[in-house]
Amino acid sequence: MTLAPQRMTGVFTDLVTPFRHGALDLIGLKTLVEWQVRSGVSGLVVCGEGGEAPVLNDAERVAVISTTLEVTAGTVPVLVGTGTNATERTIALTREARALGADAAVVVVPYYSKPTQEGLFRHVEAVASAVDLPLIIVNRPRHTAIDVSPALLERFAGLSGIVGFADYAGDISRPLVLREQDRRRIPRNGMPHGGLPVYSGDDRTALALGLMGAQGTFSLAANVAPRLVVAMHHAFHGGNVSAARTLQQTLYPLFIAIDAEQAVAATKQALAFVLGLAPDVRLPLTEVEQPVVAEIRQALSLLAVPAKGLVSGDPSLHRPA
Repeated sequence: MTLAPQRMTGVFTDLVTPFRHGALDLIGLKTLVEWQVRSGVSGLVVCGEGGEAPVLNDAERVAVISTTLEVTAGTVPVLVGTGTNATERTIALTREARALGADAAVVVVPYYSKPTQEGLFRHVEAVASAVDLPLIIVNRPRHTAIDVSPALLERFAGLSGIVGFADYAGDISRPLVLREQDRRRIPRNGMPHGGLPVYSGDDRTALALGLMGAQGTFSLAANVAPRLVVAMHHAFHGGNVSAARTLQQTLYPLFIAIDAEQAVAATKQALAFVLGLAPDVRLPLTEVEQPVVAEIRQALSLLAVPAKGLVSGDPSLHRPA
């Protein structure tokens, strides 16, 4: 399977998985997905970093993926998180994603086991060899306790089927490293390498990474304020850096409010204000405490004043009750 490069630029919402009273909330999921598509995001990542994938059972995973694909109906790419710390399990989940119709798989580097760089390479190589589905590798050293080295990044770029690298570390040098590696590599069969696209996984540094050449962002904040995040990306790539910086400043309090240790829970609390979804999370995650709720309220209220003149029609711009 292939994925057109033009479909892999822009804002990809790291979609949360709505729950209500402990159960999967498919009505809430449909509402969220429909709103995301209307808001102009480039694509959706389900069962990913923000989707609480570890607490979903097999049937729930299938329901989340199938529902998202049904609602989007091919309008935007749907990327599915399939990475685990077990290679065979990752292969199985990636095969499942392909069978269900996913456009690509998002594979986080193995967590907890702390493999060597060689182990990381063999893990990704095994998945890419076993399943004909485009893969985007996710680097999140704060959560996995291991970082992808520049040398390993170059090896990943040489694997067939690897179509991107999402960096949640906030390392703005990644696009430059890949560009230099690509420049130095010997072309295959006389054809130049296309390079490995880099995506930001950190809303706070997405604009800076864009300045260094990143293709887009995997955004948690886009759950809450999709039109604003999309507008920031479009302004930057349209050459209006000043407008992009203004939008970043507008969004920054929200970025901070949902970037705490309870990022997913904070995002769901914000969505409770914006869309009326339940703020439910599953253990071991817990709902945010009142001080964080107040911070989220404040961040959302700040969006209403400066942002109205830049982007209209976004429910997240309304002051929460």
